[in-house]
Amino acid sequence: MTPERWHQIEEIFHEALDLDGGPRAKFIKKKAGDDAELKAEVERLLSQFDEASSFIEQPLYDSAKNAVLSSLLDETDEDPMVGTVLGNYRIEREVGRGGMGAVYEAYRADGEFRLRVALKVVKRGVDTDFVLRRFRNERQILAAFDHPFITRLIDGGSTPDGRPYFVMEFIDGQTLYRYCDKNRLSIDQRLELFCRICEPVEYAHQKLIIHRDLKPSNIFITNDGSPRLLDFGIAKLLDPDMASDTLEPTATALRMMTVDYASPEQVRGERVTYSTDVYSLGVILLELRTGYRPYRLQSRSPHDVARAICDDEPILPSVAASGRKRSFRGQGKSLRTDAYRFIWPLSWDAGATRRSASR
Repeated sequence: MTPERWHQIEEIFHEALDLDGGPRAKFIKKKAGDDAELKAEVERLLSQFDEASSFIEQPLYDSAKNAVLSSLLDETDEDPMVGTVLGNYRIEREVGRGGMGAVYEAYRADGEFRLRVALKVVKRGVDTDFVLRRFRNERQILAAFDHPFITRLIDGGSTPDGRPYFVMEFIDGQTLYRYCDKNRLSIDQRLELFCRICEPVEYAHQKLIIHRDLKPSNIFITNDGSPRLLDFGIAKLLDPDMASDTLEPTATALRMMTVDYASPEQVRGERVTYSTDVYSLGVILLELRTGYRPYRLQSRSPHDVARAICDDEPILPSVAASGRKRSFRGQGKSLRTDAYRFIWPLSWDAGATRRSASR
């Protein structure tokens, strides 16, 4: 299955999850159009998902839904990677999967010493030239990083059939929101944690790298409360000397973003800057503080989400936190400004900004 097809299925699948009965069937038929195979595949996955979900007592988080969808898309009974040895590491089990790669828990296999690692490898079937170049660039980015809040690269190589892989430290922890909710963090504790999350993003920017896919599922919190920034798979490199392969902007790259946390320039396919990541941090900050995302949506369709991001004013945090039902137009404030003002770097000049905003 190509990355484009995978994302097409994933998009319809996740939107259809919020619908039931007739509205769901009508939505799938509209989105699939004349593609009967696409319609049948989405309906099959939804049926399997509903059946599997009946055994789950707790609501699924987004990251868990992605994992379940990935497992449903994989029709093989056994993963051929489990039990194999790549380099010095034996793969034990799969722990995560996305559109391009799968992540496994693995252990040092040569007996010299015991080391638990996470091994990420390009999935067979999506190993197109574009994906392979993206993957190698992600590996090179991690090799250039040395920050306690960014997953550390340990090793890398290629499988016998030529698919690249890399070995990272294994993170014992939870995704950002799950950690905050499970530990019942106060507002001050959440803000303190968010400030720490900003540190690796600022570090990446100093290295001339824009993450471009900042979202809660790409931020893990370890058992001791330290954040780890993950997944630089669609990162933008501003330093051409760092790239292991030349990557031109493509429609495929644009579709790989997570639209709920994307900036207006990403949605419109325009040039991204460091401010793009700051915008995504602003969305995360608002949601972390209030439990709401910054836009009122009529539906979960990508078109409506993109329209809201580009055209609507974001909700004020104070209004979102109060849960008041009212018209928000004209009351919003730039998420970039909010992120810069309250969290982003400590050299904030409040006076200069107030003067600028009053003009």
